[in-house]
Amino acid sequence: MTLAVVTIVHGRHDHLALQEAGLLRSTRLPDVHVVVAMDDPAIADLAGRDPFPRRVIHVPRENGHLPLARARNIGAQTAIAGGATVLVFLDVDCIPGPGLVRAYEDAAIHPATSRDLLCGPVSYLPPPPPGGYPLDDLPSLGEPHAARPLPPPGTVERSREGYELFWSLSFAVASDTWFDIGGFDEAYLGYGGEDTDFALRAQAAGTVLAWVRDAEAFHQHHPVSSPPLEHVDDIVRNARLFHERWGTWPMGGWLDEFERRGLVRRGSDGSYELAATDESRDDQQWSGQP
Repeated sequence: MTLAVVTIVHGRHDHLALQEAGLLRSTRLPDVHVVVAMDDPAIADLAGRDPFPRRVIHVPRENGHLPLARARNIGAQTAIAGGATVLVFLDVDCIPGPGLVRAYEDAAIHPATSRDLLCGPVSYLPPPPPGGYPLDDLPSLGEPHAARPLPPPGTVERSREGYELFWSLSFAVASDTWFDIGGFDEAYLGYGGEDTDFALRAQAAGTVLAWVRDAEAFHQHHPVSSPPLEHVDDIVRNARLFHERWGTWPMGGWLDEFERRGLVRRGSDGSYELAATDESRDDQQWSGQP
C-alpha cells in the first residue's frame, strides 16, 4: 500500500510549510508528497528530503487562468505513476491532524469503503497568535464547518446524498476510485465549480460519499472577499459550463450578489453573463477557499 498526499499551490508558501510540519507529525507518514505549483516558480524542488520524498511539479497558467482542475489531475497522475494506490488531496491552507493520513488510508483499504469518495472534516482556525499556530492545540482552536457532517470520533458515515457538500479542501480516494470518477474536468479554468462537478461525476459513477471523522484537517486563516469579486470572470464562465453539464446553476448566492452589484446580468433564458462595468476586480492571489 503506497499513499500519496497531493497539494496544489499558488503562493501561500508559509501555509505550505505549516502543512508539511503537520504531515511530519502524522501517525502514518505519507510515502510521497506531490506538490503541484501553478505558475509559481519560487517553490523549489524538494525531492528527496527525509523522512518522505516530496515531488514538485510545475504547471503554467492556461489562457491566463490558474488550472486548478488540471493541476489536481497532474498531481494524481504523478502519484499513481509512482505507484500510489491511495490519494489524499489537501488544500495548501490545510494543516492535517495527526490521524488524518492514517484515517484516510484505513477507509481506503476497508472493504466497506474502499470504492468511496472519502471526506474528512475541516475546522476553521482564527488568525494565528504571536509565534504562529501551536500545532498541539489546533483542535481547541478550530471551528468545524456547521453545514457538513461530523460523525462521532472513530466512525465513518456513508451516504448517497449531499454530494453538493463535497469540497476539495480535504478528500481521499483509492486509485481505482479515481479512475472510476475520471478525475476533475479540465474544461473548468480558474476558480469555482470544479469541486461540485467532480462530486456529481462521482455520484454518476455510483460512488458513495463517506465522511471520515478522524481525517481531521485545520484550515489556516487568511483574508477573504465575499463575494469573491476578484474571481467573477472565472465564476461566471465556470457556472455557465456547469449549467451546460448538469442543468443547474452552482454558486447561486455569489451569482445573485454579482447581479445585484451590476457585475452580472441575466438573460431572458435565465442564464448569467458578465456585464460591462468599471468596478475594479483586481487579480488577487488565488486562496483555494472562498
